[in-house]
Amino acid sequence: MITKANRLQHVKEYYFSTKLREVRQLIAQGKPVINIGIGSPDLDPPMAVSRALQQTLEKNHIHGYQSYQGIPELRNAIAHFYQRHYNVTVHPENEILPLMGSKEGIMHISMAFLNPGDEVLIPNPGYPTYTSVTNLLGAVPVYYDLVEENNWFPDLEKLSKTNLSKVKMMWINYPHMPTGSKPTKKLFEQLIIFAKQHQVLLINDNPYSFILNDTPKSILEINGAKEVALELNSLSKTFNMAGWRVGMLLGSQEHITTVLQVKSNMDSGMFYGIQQGAIAALKSDINWFVNVNAVYKKRREIAFSIAEALHCTYDKDTAGLFVWAKLPKGKKATAVTDELLYTYNVFLAPGTVFGSNGEGYIRISLCVPEETLAQVLKRLTK
Repeated sequence: MITKANRLQHVKEYYFSTKLREVRQLIAQGKPVINIGIGSPDLDPPMAVSRALQQTLEKNHIHGYQSYQGIPELRNAIAHFYQRHYNVTVHPENEILPLMGSKEGIMHISMAFLNPGDEVLIPNPGYPTYTSVTNLLGAVPVYYDLVEENNWFPDLEKLSKTNLSKVKMMWINYPHMPTGSKPTKKLFEQLIIFAKQHQVLLINDNPYSFILNDTPKSILEINGAKEVALELNSLSKTFNMAGWRVGMLLGSQEHITTVLQVKSNMDSGMFYGIQQGAIAALKSDINWFVNVNAVYKKRREIAFSIAEALHCTYDKDTAGLFVWAKLPKGKKATAVTDELLYTYNVFLAPGTVFGSNGEGYIRISLCVPEETLAQVLKRLTK
């Protein structure tokens, strides 16, 4: 028998991969399961995106390998997007690296900078992929606490008193997933100071900044940020293009070049037509964000009612595609979500998927129509 690699000893199959397989099996058995657990947008991208792809397909000589760095027009579009919406200046030639989704970027960044034994600061709760990739590379996850009482911000003063001598990278994710906590300029300033003091590479994973948020922010807005920070972004949530797999990494030329050393050995660039669709998306005017958020606001009101039906509390001033709801005292997250799945045929995510500090919380997705959310509410209030 061929044994699997040692690096998989501390890596499990992604929770949503296994759970969605179970959900599909229940549906196949005739169970009317409603899935409000994942953040895959159900809305369509801007019409200009599909048109750009269609028009591209009619051209000749567009089916070959593409540049590892993306076509210049895409990098220019990303630069203009950042200037327009974040007031951040980045050079399209050497400070932007298009990616096949930001999840790819998490792996490429980690491969570019981490050696076995290096420590990585990871938020708890936070995106599970940060931990998985760290373990795959033989680095060491070091979790820092995020708690509701501190607005789900890191306690940098407390963190500075710990032994950070082996820490090489720190993952942050604002607006935060799963809690929806929005960043402040002061938070980003403090994080940059922290990173410089402790010689840590800081990466902000920023796919949710336009969802239910009137004040999108980038960590690269902060003076001197490029010295110690990178930012990941994505078209998946902002423009409903999750399946297109278009992301981007921004930062200093030195850091981008280092990541490109990995990426250029792992893929051959995204399809030309997808890049043209991405350019069209990035050129969308402000009405796009207004209209999409109008839909999500209506959905969120029903999600709030679902949380209330479960006797949960929640923060209304959050961003992103989810409602993060606190269960009544003494309730365990997986026990509640299992009861919802097996008794009410409703799947949503327990907070513990995102770390131990997610215990006592559940996450409700806004990526289903109002009618579907209303159906969930009806099941819970019969």
